[in-house]
Amino acid sequence: MSVFTYRARDRRGQVHEDTIEGNDVATVAATLRSEGLLVIDVKEQNVGQKDILEPFKTVKLGDLVVFTRQFATMINAGLPIVRALRALTDQTQNKKLRDALDAIRSDVESGYSLSEAMARHPEIFSKLYIEMVRAGEVGGVLDTVLLRVATQLEKDQELRRKVKSAMTYPTVVLILALVTGAAMLIFIVPIFARMFTDLGGVLPLPTRIAIGISDLLTSIFGIIFGLAAIGGVVFFLRWIKTENGRKVWGRIVLKIPAKIGDIVQKGAMARFARTLSSLGSAGVPILQALEITANASGNYVIESALLRSRDAIKEGRPLYLPLEEEPVFPTMVTRMLAVGEETGETEEMLEKIADFYESEVDASVKALTSIIEPLMIVVVGGIVGGIIIAMYLPMFKIFELIE
Repeated sequence: MSVFTYRARDRRGQVHEDTIEGNDVATVAATLRSEGLLVIDVKEQNVGQKDILEPFKTVKLGDLVVFTRQFATMINAGLPIVRALRALTDQTQNKKLRDALDAIRSDVESGYSLSEAMARHPEIFSKLYIEMVRAGEVGGVLDTVLLRVATQLEKDQELRRKVKSAMTYPTVVLILALVTGAAMLIFIVPIFARMFTDLGGVLPLPTRIAIGISDLLTSIFGIIFGLAAIGGVVFFLRWIKTENGRKVWGRIVLKIPAKIGDIVQKGAMARFARTLSSLGSAGVPILQALEITANASGNYVIESALLRSRDAIKEGRPLYLPLEEEPVFPTMVTRMLAVGEETGETEEMLEKIADFYESEVDASVKALTSIIEPLMIVVVGGIVGGIIIAMYLPMFKIFELIE
């Protein structure tokens, strides 16, 4: 059994803090409730070694989707929120999500609304998620909104997967090719170099170049270069998270050639349309919905354009007019949005825009992959094959050198 610390309120309203033994959080909470206490918080005491990986553990989007759908089903079946959260806490496998749900249940029991309780865990529940839940609470359609949130998360997960696959595949293959080439130059080429040196004679130019690169990589300069390259990657990843980095990288990524920039833009359009449609259908006010959509866009250029459009709407202009002035939004998007606003079917039109661009992303990713695959084969073959040829060229003269 483990030792837990708890905070609970008795019938007179006094808060008690103490420790108790139990098998898990749910069992301890049930024991406290049976004693007539209102549980505020229960946490397991740190015993033994602390999990050093705990700060890096995250809640996967798939786990959040499963929870949201199950939660919606329970609410639709008439279960009270607290009871549904307790049941989901017991069956959730992800520890971070399980702890968050247990804390949310305690907050709801203490008088917080569901959206307020979720807002205390921004590392798990995004602003989009929280605002849609709040709209569902106000409108009395929490189950419907939760199902819509789950669908939104699934669509966003699939879209991100497609965009990442377009950018990840060539990057990973190129890195593997460089690592393979570097490994051959560092570990294999020196063996051949010593053998050629012992035999004497003049080596072919490709062989001398390969040996020269190998000597450079195995020297102190090669180590410095490797550390500098690693430091540069770390600096770049940190830099693009800064305000200035987001501004610059947001523009650059949209202009990357070989269809990659085009895929990123189409993916951003699909995410914009899907998010704004979901928020509008849930009853979130348009100005607030635009702000949330801008924050969820993932690209500084689109985020800035949406925030400027929000300011224009405050002045009474329809949404499509300020978007027409933004080059990042294609004409098709603004024209369809204009028709949607004129006919009062903005959310439905946004759904159609999202569906169209999601299919465009899928087609573009397939086309890019069909181009990149043979190109990567040529690159990998050129790097590895070039080193092998450079090392075996002297073999044609080896018997002459022996004689």
